[in-house]
Amino acid sequence: MSATRRQILARTGASAAGIAFSGAVSELFTGTAAAQGLGRSGYGPLVPDADGLLDLPKGFRYKVLSREGDQLRSGEGEVPSNHDGMAAFAGHRGRVHLVRNHENRVDGRIAVPAVPGLTYDPMGKGGCTSLELDGRNNVLGERVAIAGTAVNCAGGPTPWGTWLTCEETEDRAGTNGYTKDHGFIFEVDGADPRRTGAIPLTAMGRFAHEAIAVDPDSGIVYETEDAFEKPFGLFYRFLPHKPRGGTGSLRAGGALEAMRAPGVPDLSAVQEPGKSFDRVEWVPVPDPLARETPIRLQDFGPKGITHAQKLEGCYWGGGSVYFVSSFAHSAEGSAADHFGQVWKYEPRRRRLTLVVVFGPDTDIQLPGESPDNICLAPSGGLMVCEDGGGAQHVLGVTRQGEVYAMARGAQNIGSAEEPEWGEFAGVTFAPDGGTMYLNCYTPGTTFAVTGPWS
Repeated sequence: MSATRRQILARTGASAAGIAFSGAVSELFTGTAAAQGLGRSGYGPLVPDADGLLDLPKGFRYKVLSREGDQLRSGEGEVPSNHDGMAAFAGHRGRVHLVRNHENRVDGRIAVPAVPGLTYDPMGKGGCTSLELDGRNNVLGERVAIAGTAVNCAGGPTPWGTWLTCEETEDRAGTNGYTKDHGFIFEVDGADPRRTGAIPLTAMGRFAHEAIAVDPDSGIVYETEDAFEKPFGLFYRFLPHKPRGGTGSLRAGGALEAMRAPGVPDLSAVQEPGKSFDRVEWVPVPDPLARETPIRLQDFGPKGITHAQKLEGCYWGGGSVYFVSSFAHSAEGSAADHFGQVWKYEPRRRRLTLVVVFGPDTDIQLPGESPDNICLAPSGGLMVCEDGGGAQHVLGVTRQGEVYAMARGAQNIGSAEEPEWGEFAGVTFAPDGGTMYLNCYTPGTTFAVTGPWS
């Protein structure tokens, strides 16, 4: 099923939200999120925001929860830059804890403040902050949740209510001034960060992590690797020694394996939605710490291993794990070109299926490519954050395969002659489904969006 650019523009009134896709889109809506579906027209055209921050459909409104450069409520310093992946957790008495990544590199604008007991590497500029909200999205508290990490891009929630934040880097101690190795996953408790501290989960691998998803039944953790250069990243699973063991249980270690789809060395070569591969194999990673050789370059035997460019978003639903390849460019070494894929892996069947292929319908310079963060809305929609060129949107997809613009960034970080907008990231919903939380990467801004959700 596909939606043309003309159909989308007519339906949403969004001047640049062009996207085309093909595949069994209904497969993306699984579990309880499939119980309800949005109408075929989404929520209507976007209304320009008089304050120049965020354009939304009529009837929706936003509240700015936090902006980079403001003072943290804790008094620990300034709100850091580069707002990225995020998740919302239920707190006591109807409160919500938002845990937010900051993808700061060594040259980041505003670093996550170093806090004793919560800092991994004093030279790391990244980390997480945590916001505590009441039932009306008033900010009750904002504090550092982990510091001294690097390039905290995405991650994912655990079944026991913590956040796994992922470092998207492979820098070693002595590189870029770091005093410790980076490229790890860290567990973060948004309600009480000192319960988790700043301890790397080394058994889960050292590589350019992007996102994770946890099988709530088996406790297996699936991990994506966002590698920019060939050989590209791998798709992993981590079998913990203490599955579903609760906060801190992943420190007990486990086994890291990488996916091998038989006869498919590069996922970009698969272009037909619905194409499946049975008897998927999981191969032990020779050296998860990548002491001498990056994992994707290690020897996985004569059959090799399956690679993919720009593996990013990842989520669990309906007994399967879904993961995103944002794009593939043959000029950069991929087997073929595409503008975004969503893959589905069914553990019980050991089956891998290409579910959806994204891409601009006409002009590749317009947005509609490069899906990044992705989440299921409790009301039955799929929300996709764009990470491409031009105007930046949160795009919704209905179970009928219709695409609509849910939000558009209005903060011009370029010039009047050459406008530029920061990407969206961290889309997530409150536990009660009544609020969509969203980050603008630059300038770092966290929004709470409420309105007539279906």
